[in-house]
Amino acid sequence: MAGGRAFRPSAPRRAAFAALLTLLLLASLSFLLSSGPASSRSSSSPSTPSARLAAVHRHAADHAAVLAAYAAHARKLKEASAAQSLSFSTLSSDLSALSTRLASHLSLPEDALKPLEKEARERIKFARALAAESKEGFDTQSKIQKLSDTVFAVGEQLARARRGGRMSSRIAAGSTPKSLHCLAMRLLEARLANPSAFADDPDPSPEFDDPSLYHYAVFSDNVLAVSVVVASAARAAADPSRHVFHVVTAPMYLPAFRVWFARRPPPLGVHVHILAYSDFSFLNATNSPVVRQIEAGKSDVALLDYLRFYLPDMFPALRRVVLLEDDVVVQKDLAALWQVDLDGKVNGAVEMCFGGFRRYRKYLNFTQPIVQDRFNPGACAWAYGVNVFDLQAWRRDGCTELFHQYMEMNEDGELWDPTSVLTAGLMTFYGNTKPLDKSWHVMGLGFNPSISPEAIRSAALVHFDGNMKPWLDVALNQYKALWTKYVDTEMEFLTLCNFGL
Repeated sequence: MAGGRAFRPSAPRRAAFAALLTLLLLASLSFLLSSGPASSRSSSSPSTPSARLAAVHRHAADHAAVLAAYAAHARKLKEASAAQSLSFSTLSSDLSALSTRLASHLSLPEDALKPLEKEARERIKFARALAAESKEGFDTQSKIQKLSDTVFAVGEQLARARRGGRMSSRIAAGSTPKSLHCLAMRLLEARLANPSAFADDPDPSPEFDDPSLYHYAVFSDNVLAVSVVVASAARAAADPSRHVFHVVTAPMYLPAFRVWFARRPPPLGVHVHILAYSDFSFLNATNSPVVRQIEAGKSDVALLDYLRFYLPDMFPALRRVVLLEDDVVVQKDLAALWQVDLDGKVNGAVEMCFGGFRRYRKYLNFTQPIVQDRFNPGACAWAYGVNVFDLQAWRRDGCTELFHQYMEMNEDGELWDPTSVLTAGLMTFYGNTKPLDKSWHVMGLGFNPSISPEAIRSAALVHFDGNMKPWLDVALNQYKALWTKYVDTEMEFLTLCNFGL
């Protein structure tokens, strides 16, 4: 554009728009008020030619006012749109010309190139600002998505309230925000458009079964969240090549994960092993009460959540695995977790009780005799988010079998809320959990606005547990940057799917 300035409605123009909208509303209201009494009077008084003519005149005047307001508003919108379109086309032409100049001047000495480089950077910066400024006006879908995310989060809070305040372990199946579904579908479309570029079943890497490396398990259908977990852990690691991430998802999301990590290879040499739970033949109704209950129609049991109880069977060659939730951000090297002494116990986790809060009485139904006999209501609860599991001790103590017993006992939902995978863990690893130092895991970033900045800075890992997830518009603003700085914003599908990052 000639002047180098984007179209911006001035204050008088904005005032004019507001006045036109007000006129439109007033004219419509006038029409409604005048037409009602007129019809009433005509039915209750003699119908004279002069009265009918007066009524027609009033109606015509009212309609003329409404149409005039619409016409004026339409003209203003057309003018604004034309000016903005001109700005876009002019800037596009400028950038194309600048690109041609850059290509033809590459052989110039560095001193001669500097002014051209400076001009190019300024124009690109200006283009980016113009696009960002105009996005809200053109992309109404982003506004719809923000409202949808807000409604979604409020709905989740209401669902928790209806359950009497009991914790829901994560987003229920089928309630993922539309932007995440959009991202998965875009990735799938990319695979269908170029199937030869993405292997259906890539050859396994030898690192996947090497027990001398640092292994993590992440169970999720949110490819964007998992990418942040992997990127943050890689950047924090002293030797990223020794870290292996085993990502298990639902079969329908498997192609999306593979396309993402094929187009955006794992950073800094970390290894990512992508699986679907259908890859594990032992997950069937004969061997697993979880699968059996789901097949029987229990919609409140989510298989992806409960897969964590099968870690030793999924990874038979491994001795220790760290379980990470998909709503965490890693800030420090986690390699030391493989040196933590669990004192022969199966699970290492950060406790979350203080005073009388977050104790077993909150999660279990102590009116049931089996619960009274086996558990102490005052026992301290721990959290999922980052958990160190000694798989050899797990196999030794038969923890998966114990979990199966509790799932069968709770088939009617009388012992605990079946949507809470945490409670199943509290029961399965009762007396078999070693408390970790609290600095390993600072939680609450998805619901608590008052977490100490010092606690966040010193944490090895921060956890956005709660309903205000960082990929939603309702995320707490003071924490969101901790997550968004690891998002690969060069992935074009994020813009297409209206993520407000």
